[in-house]
Amino acid sequence: MSFLFKQEVVIVRIVRVFTVYVLFFLLLFPAAGAYAGAPTDQMKQTIDKVLDILRDKELKKPANEKKRRAEIRKVVGERFDFEEMAKRSLGIYWRQRTEDQKREFVSLYRDLLQRTYIRKIEGYTDEKIAYTGEKIDGNYGVVNTKVITRKNLEIPIDYRVLNENGQWMVYDVVIEGVSLINNYRSQFSTIIHQKSYEELVKKLRSKEQSGGE
Repeated sequence: MSFLFKQEVVIVRIVRVFTVYVLFFLLLFPAAGAYAGAPTDQMKQTIDKVLDILRDKELKKPANEKKRRAEIRKVVGERFDFEEMAKRSLGIYWRQRTEDQKREFVSLYRDLLQRTYIRKIEGYTDEKIAYTGEKIDGNYGVVNTKVITRKNLEIPIDYRVLNENGQWMVYDVVIEGVSLINNYRSQFSTIIHQKSYEELVKKLRSKEQSGGE
């Protein structure tokens, strides 16, 4: 397996105690002790939408798999700023790209993240998430949470959000102090430095075409 598509170290650690889907899509769990505030409130709205999809008996049927996943992608896409995430993950190399290259990269990046985690989302069980705090600094904010497993293990997960015309959009997820964006930036930078940007895009395209994770 290529370096890019190996599980990040943080994911390898957390998967031992909790299913991987919590690493990216918080928007699945009923809140325990919710913390009031605009960013948290908007996330909770998305949580309800995703839960409705996951609990829908018709959408649970195998024949409706594509429809179910399409609806989840749509809801998640309304709360996650994939362009901002792609830009931050590419880091200094973003400025070197043409507009066409940026559009393609964002599309490939969005597909990578959604496809990788969409199947994990469907494994939703009864884990809980506690909203433990919220900080706002101008147009930026952080929603602090803890995922509580059935064994009462607590995993701190913070969601960095950006205010875009009144909508608080997720642009990074920090698990136990480790940033998802920083993880991808490190991997992308290594591939570009050792090989080329074109090689990175080639790997992303290959994953998209194969439908692999």
